[in-house]
Amino acid sequence: MENEKIINPPSGYATFAMFLILIAASGILIWQGMPIIAVIIFILNFSLVLPGLVIVNPNESKVLTLFGKYTGTVKKDGFFWVNPFTVKKKVSLRAFNLNGQQLKVNDKVGNPIEIAAVIVWRVKDTAAAVFSVENYIQYVNIQSEAAVRHLANSFAYDHFEDEDASVTLRDGAEHVSILLEKELNDRLARAGIEVLEARISHLAYAPEIANAMLQRQQATAIIAARKQIVEGAVGMVEMALDKLSAKNIVELDEERKAAMVSNLLVVLCGERNVAPVVNTGTLYH
Repeated sequence: MENEKIINPPSGYATFAMFLILIAASGILIWQGMPIIAVIIFILNFSLVLPGLVIVNPNESKVLTLFGKYTGTVKKDGFFWVNPFTVKKKVSLRAFNLNGQQLKVNDKVGNPIEIAAVIVWRVKDTAAAVFSVENYIQYVNIQSEAAVRHLANSFAYDHFEDEDASVTLRDGAEHVSILLEKELNDRLARAGIEVLEARISHLAYAPEIANAMLQRQQATAIIAARKQIVEGAVGMVEMALDKLSAKNIVELDEERKAAMVSNLLVVLCGERNVAPVVNTGTLYH
């Protein structure tokens, strides 16, 4: 693999001025009756001087090769003159956004999910990007898809599927993004690519199991809510019995305590408002 070599070629303004002078000199020679010399100068001017002029825009670079050999990379923006026989390949140094397509893969426990990622990357080593891979943009696309697939296979979708998991795709977004960025940098280092940021942009169950998983999540949420309601209701009943006993408001035997507890739990745990029945007789009728 070629190592990047930064070069600073001479300014192109002086060379361009010489190019104009040689054109003027060819005209003068023709006027003075020396057309052969004028034509030779004119040809050399357009074949040796002009082809060496190169413009490098901001956040761009020119990778130079001479007869199949890498001679260096111009990263400084400006107007320069280089060897006219070199082949100049433009490589952008700007940051690129890769909005990955939605991939259908299996998570760690085998559930089919849909996942996609947004990746921000740029060329760090121009020599590696040009000479180490056939097409570095295509290389980024393929390796990014492979990294996202591997990430999805390494974690469960959420804790419903793997209760012992410390990190899941849905709840551990920050940690998952760090792992994805690290894996991408490892995969793309061969092509001289640096990943600046990687984030999961889409995460969902596959359509064929989405409804079933939604019902499961709803059921789990309902059970958790009911558990909290029951715990609160039991505490309130216990408090009510303790207050009645401490203040000697009424004496209740075990049977009447059980009935009171049952009625209070119905009132506190019911989903709808309870219509009370007022007893106008004694406590036992």
